[in-house]
Amino acid sequence: MFLSVFDMFKIGVGPSSSHTMGPMVAAARFLDQLRVSPFRVSGLRASLHGSLAFTGVGHATDRAVILGLAGFLPDSYDAEKAESALSAIQETKHVSPEGFDALSFDPEADLIFDYGPPLPGHANGLILMATDAQGDVTVQETFYSVGGGFVLSEKELAEGKDTDDGAPVPYPFKTAAEMLEMCAATGKTVAELKRANELSRMGPAELERGMSRIWQVMKSCMDKGLETDGILPGGLKVRRRAAGIRRALEAERGMNLNAPHTINDWISVYAMAVNEENAAGGQVVTAPTNGAAGVVPATIRYWLDHVPGASEKRLGDFLLTAAAIGGLVKFNASISGAECGCQAEVGSASAMAAAGLAAVLGGTPEQVENAAEIALEHHLGMTCDPVKGLVQVPCIERNGLGAIKAVSAASLAMRGDGKHFVPLDAAIETMRQTGADMSEKYKETALGGLAVNVPNC
Repeated sequence: MFLSVFDMFKIGVGPSSSHTMGPMVAAARFLDQLRVSPFRVSGLRASLHGSLAFTGVGHATDRAVILGLAGFLPDSYDAEKAESALSAIQETKHVSPEGFDALSFDPEADLIFDYGPPLPGHANGLILMATDAQGDVTVQETFYSVGGGFVLSEKELAEGKDTDDGAPVPYPFKTAAEMLEMCAATGKTVAELKRANELSRMGPAELERGMSRIWQVMKSCMDKGLETDGILPGGLKVRRRAAGIRRALEAERGMNLNAPHTINDWISVYAMAVNEENAAGGQVVTAPTNGAAGVVPATIRYWLDHVPGASEKRLGDFLLTAAAIGGLVKFNASISGAECGCQAEVGSASAMAAAGLAAVLGGTPEQVENAAEIALEHHLGMTCDPVKGLVQVPCIERNGLGAIKAVSAASLAMRGDGKHFVPLDAAIETMRQTGADMSEKYKETALGGLAVNVPNC
């Protein structure tokens, strides 16, 4: 089983990897399919199902599908061009992706929110259709956005192609137990195993450039969030708080006002800054999802800015270790809130961040695995209940607390020798079972929890 560090950390656009990035990618894949189709295409249609329908407006799924059908992609997204394109599409009722004549597409009539039962493959399903001049459907494809920006066609999902099927890697591990066995047998760290696997697919310069770009986008997103005031879009009128908290924390320096627990405020504000940017539709990095995008970068920023001896030279070890843990969670359970609740998003992110931090603090593979387990265990059962379907309440603060838990989990693990009672594999399987048992109304549908107990306006 191989998932690249660049699968777990994708550069994209907010507010949701599963509801925004995934549908945009699906639309792009559909256009590629049509480019080689023998049928002449005159128009396009789309229908959203399951969680994509119930919280699609709050997660900007409608915008994502429209822009995807117009040729936009998450990793090259330009906000100004997107707004201009949306206005033109609303006015002309056409999209004009590269390689096609203008195709009829009326967002009011051709984008359908289906609030019936979800499609059978996954809670996040969408059907994309091409029509001829008479309006008859000539090509149709079902896609599933399975979390973290990953997209599978109906056929790919049925064939189990949710993982890499390329050439074998030198250290293939499907479980944490196998990972630890390989570390013990080779004397390598988790990061070293992961690095060797990555280098079997790309050169060292490409790997280092890619990881450096991941951190630069994470940091730029965080810095922008730490500087920006205002009200977040979507109708809840949620006020941005990260910039104000950052200013207050900086003002308190040197005034003997800082209690030891103030460090928690710094960790929280780093994460909140990222997720406020995500909620505003800014550029973010899935870690492993947009809804949990603040946890890993906040933990990295805590380490770099507040831990003596920290250096960006070790950043690759952090990201590689975190990606190894994220891959285990995705392969054996889920990173999708629509599938397993927020335990699969912020819980997974916290486990990844805890493992990465333990690694750069000098932890053994056993301590790294223990850190990930502690963080994940104490997110088990967490529901996904976004108010008004927006990735704002409780998501923004939840990332802050997820980062705090990650730091605490790493610290606890470093106080021990790596021996512990609950294996990471058991915590991951428990998360999978809990998600399967969880009511659908607590899995990103905005039909339960805070979403129905807090006024939406």
